[in-house]
Amino acid sequence: MIANTMSDAATLRTRINESTKTAMKEKDKLRVSTLRLVSAAVKDRDIAARAEDRCEGITDSEILSLLAKMVKQRKESAQTYEENGRPELAERERDEIEIIREFMPKPLSEDEMKTIIAGLVEDSGATCLKDMGKIMGKLKSGYAGRVDMGKAGAVVKAHLCATPD
Repeated sequence: MIANTMSDAATLRTRINESTKTAMKEKDKLRVSTLRLVSAAVKDRDIAARAEDRCEGITDSEILSLLAKMVKQRKESAQTYEENGRPELAERERDEIEIIREFMPKPLSEDEMKTIIAGLVEDSGATCLKDMGKIMGKLKSGYAGRVDMGKAGAVVKAHLCATPD
């Protein structure tokens, strides 16, 4: 099996591949097509990483960020389909979201996110909005796939604006 010293990306890749094989055996067309899209996106990013001399491909946090992006895209598509009277297509997008989320860690609650952000702000000594990028970078690398970066940005901004100079 895979050694514990290797990144979780290899494990995540293995889980995606094994799930694809299982879905093919079960003739679950939606699951197969969704997992193939995920695999293709990961491979595409791996190729781009190799062009940057990262022969091992993308990291586990990059895969989680990719999955989060895919979920966000599907949410937007589902909303667009709903607005245009295509509920069956919106439902398919939501089904794909559920399949993708199986490979993502449990999202942080709003309270957990606020606590983590407060800790990061305190640890980094951030005092103004100029430091926002530093906090967002730590969130992105440490909590990839678990934090809605849009919501997190608003919380960081509110926290930094509330911090006395």
